[in-house]
Amino acid sequence: MPIHVTRQIPRPGEIFDLLHLKTPELNGRKRRLASALTIEDLRRIAKRRTPAAAFDYTDGAADDEISLARARQAFADVEFHPSILRDVSQVDTSTEIFGGPSAMPFGIAPTGFTRLMQTEGELAGATAAGKAGIPFALSTLGTTSIEDVRAANPHGRNWFQLYVMKQRKISYGLVERAAAAGFDTLFFTVDTPIAGARLRDKRNGFSIPPQISLSTIANAIPRPWWWWDFLTTPQLQFASLSSTGGTVGELLDSAMDPSISFEDLKEIRSLWPGKLVIKGVQNVEDSRALADLGVDGIVLSNHGGRQLDRAPVPFWLLPEVVREVGSDLEVAVDTGIMNGADVVACIAQGAKFTMVGRAYLYGLMAGGLEGVERMIEILSEQVIRTMKLLQVGSVAELRPEHVSQLTRLRPVHGADRRELTR
Repeated sequence: MPIHVTRQIPRPGEIFDLLHLKTPELNGRKRRLASALTIEDLRRIAKRRTPAAAFDYTDGAADDEISLARARQAFADVEFHPSILRDVSQVDTSTEIFGGPSAMPFGIAPTGFTRLMQTEGELAGATAAGKAGIPFALSTLGTTSIEDVRAANPHGRNWFQLYVMKQRKISYGLVERAAAAGFDTLFFTVDTPIAGARLRDKRNGFSIPPQISLSTIANAIPRPWWWWDFLTTPQLQFASLSSTGGTVGELLDSAMDPSISFEDLKEIRSLWPGKLVIKGVQNVEDSRALADLGVDGIVLSNHGGRQLDRAPVPFWLLPEVVREVGSDLEVAVDTGIMNGADVVACIAQGAKFTMVGRAYLYGLMAGGLEGVERMIEILSEQVIRTMKLLQVGSVAELRPEHVSQLTRLRPVHGADRRELTR
């Protein structure tokens, strides 16, 4: 039997009640950023607006980029286990890390050549981090000086990432400058005895500063705004190293030193008055050794997949390291984080903190300071939403039982490997 639906002629007033037209946004940057709902959305905007060499320097990794793909797949293979009937009308996302507060369980990782991506560079990152109440880390190979970052983020937490260079006095001088500028944590990076094979960069003829050739001109035609910014702002250089002399290539070569050792760690510890964190740890044994030496924290990291391809996935390594040393030092993690849910999964697995690098640079390329603010906003919303759906009221309530890692690939070590080969 057919259903009879009563119909009527709509009155004009009823139609107008349904129309809620928004005032069009005339600011192109704000319009672009408002359309970005995920970090991947920011990445797509960044790719459209940035020359290939600069974008690929951010987006790419070493060799076949297997480490980066595995890191992201590891997060995709997370299964969450929510609780029920908990009051999560309010959640507390704040945490304590390396002796100070952070409004969110993530901060901005150190990145090199940052003003190449977008001219506001580290100033945008530090300013946005300060506004959001999260830490900002400056790289030795940053393009804004230690002092200028401090000026941009005078009341927030600034961290400094250190490469121990062949000319040790240069590194020691940077340690002293960071301490004098009030930076509270030093990241001694240990996964770069030499540079990884960044094949995208080689294919793009990547250089600092960018060299204008027929190919770069062709690539720049649809991106005149990037070149205008680049050509009308101060010269791109390694700001913290600008007084050391030498070409860019010589500075890079000097920054990578295969001779660094535990003796260097002792020297840096004697110079640095704040928290000392070792960045680039990739196994349990080294984590134990560093805990025994009394460092304040470690960052499980394979340098975003940019050094040794097929290196361990930090997220997979995290639970074992936390079981071994989690009561002795603070364990942070980076590499592959593209969603606030990834951050929550890391904290649930025992990390005290996480750091984002590419996500930050995608936001920067998409819209400068406002783009970095949008990146922080997106990740923060995702962290809060994931926590509420898990029904946990604070970061401290996240536990290993909230997360399973699906076994698409499973690392096999030691005795397990011997069992498989019998």
